[in-house]
Amino acid sequence: MLQAFFNIWRISELRNKIFFTFGMLAIYRIGFFIPLLGVDQTALEEMAANASGSAAGNLIAFVGIFTGGSFSQSTIFGLGIMPYISASIIFQLLASAYKPLKDLQKEGPAGRQKIQEYTRYATLALCLVQATFWLQFMQSSGQKLVYAEYSGTFLFWACGILALTTGTVFLMWLGEQIDKYGIGNGISLIITAGIVAGMPTAISMVADGFSLSGSGDDKPYDLTTVVFLVASFIFVVAGSIVITQGQRRIPIQHQKHTRGNKQYGGQRSYLPLRVNHGGVMPIIFASSLMIFPSIILGFLGSQFPESKAIAFISRNFAMNEIPYVLLYIGMIYFFAYFWTTVQFQPKEMANQLRDHGSFIPGLRPGPRTAEYLETVMERITYVGAGFLALIAVIPTIISGALDVNFFVTQFLGGTGLLIVVSVMLDFVQRIEAGLMMRNYGGFLGGDGGGKGPRIRGAQ
Repeated sequence: MLQAFFNIWRISELRNKIFFTFGMLAIYRIGFFIPLLGVDQTALEEMAANASGSAAGNLIAFVGIFTGGSFSQSTIFGLGIMPYISASIIFQLLASAYKPLKDLQKEGPAGRQKIQEYTRYATLALCLVQATFWLQFMQSSGQKLVYAEYSGTFLFWACGILALTTGTVFLMWLGEQIDKYGIGNGISLIITAGIVAGMPTAISMVADGFSLSGSGDDKPYDLTTVVFLVASFIFVVAGSIVITQGQRRIPIQHQKHTRGNKQYGGQRSYLPLRVNHGGVMPIIFASSLMIFPSIILGFLGSQFPESKAIAFISRNFAMNEIPYVLLYIGMIYFFAYFWTTVQFQPKEMANQLRDHGSFIPGLRPGPRTAEYLETVMERITYVGAGFLALIAVIPTIISGALDVNFFVTQFLGGTGLLIVVSVMLDFVQRIEAGLMMRNYGGFLGGDGGGKGPRIRGAQ
């Protein structure tokens, strides 16, 4: 493995891509510390600290993961990359149901580029809406998070909306530059960078609150709690690797071809179907959409404080309540199957096998093969979505059962950790593929000819 790290720097193209990627992520982290005009950062930090442990505090920590940091600071990247992801979800849903967009998608790269352009416009609109909600929340009478001389002024509104919208658009551009000139998925790497930046804080919170007895408000974590958190960390990491790399191999038989006096083909190979075909995207999509109910209900609650119906719905859809958890699990299953439906085309795959003279033993080529592939993918997607749902609700269960700060559980076992592991696996696999293409051994060894063990999934 050490030799593989040295080999990375011997390949100029791979080295430049890695440096470019880390440079873009460094720019993102620098921009995260540029505050908004007129916001009292001290009051905002105190508000986040006071809300810690409550439903509102859990929501703040949860949103902070996907916006790339913590809501204890209000910066130009305060909205994060979520508006872009939400817009992508909207257009992927429309492309599967709205015929003009479906036809546009079939046009190939030109059609997809046009849909990408529409996605950017939708991102801009979502930024304007979310920025307005966030600025209104900070200026509400109960918060006092904006300096008096700026509160309600045109300058504060104009600068705030412009800064938040521009910040998200800039992050979207950074992600596209990483996709084009760097290595890895740009949007996923930006989210991962924000999560990793918060992990040291979560670890220090556990260390500061640890005592053997776990007694007192200052030292709430005893040895049993810490051991359980470590075990949860190991379980999520190991489980994420297993479910991400897990495959269902379908045997494929290739027909023999006679050319002259010789026969070619006839070998048997495998068609790998990933258990978690959508990767980390279903849980990101579900999480991004689950942010909206809390924001909307919070806004309606501030506008209609006497409404018992809104108060009842708000209580039941708090992050630690059963209705919220069930809806969250349902959204994960929905997006797992939706992503598989969009990305996995059994009819096209069956036709390709038939055209190449290949078939699945015991099945007729064509529609019967497509039906079999679709059935297998539905079953393994159910298992993959179940694991994603389990990982997603671990922080809420641990936080409620062991009275551990949600910020800690979210980073040491749960959605944040799953995203980091999945994205890092993809990042390492792409580097592995770059090494193999140039006849270097991979991270798991092998000779200079690229033979030997390697990370499953690397091409």
